[in-house]
Amino acid sequence: MLTDTGHFDTPNASKYLQQLCKHFAHKVAVTHDDTKGTVALGMGPATLTAEDQHLRAEVTAPTAEELDHARQIIDNHLQRFAFREEFEAMTWASATAPA
Repeated sequence: MLTDTGHFDTPNASKYLQQLCKHFAHKVAVTHDDTKGTVALGMGPATLTAEDQHLRAEVTAPTAEELDHARQIIDNHLQRFAFREEFEAMTWASATAPA
């Protein structure tokens, strides 16, 4: 599995984590509280973490294409909630190298 981690500095990290999790819960399995959430995306799990002024997302997928799609899902949905902050995309970094 491949893993990427995204970061977004925001004073609304917990709020956005909860909004994302509640939104995704309409279609997929989700567990969450105020500071951590796990979303069962089709290609692999996404783990969201809110810390003070920072939202972190870790996405996993078996292929580079599916990993890119997972990043897009998180970014596109977060754009809807963080539009007041002119959010465009998380800052993504690869956490694992392809095998």
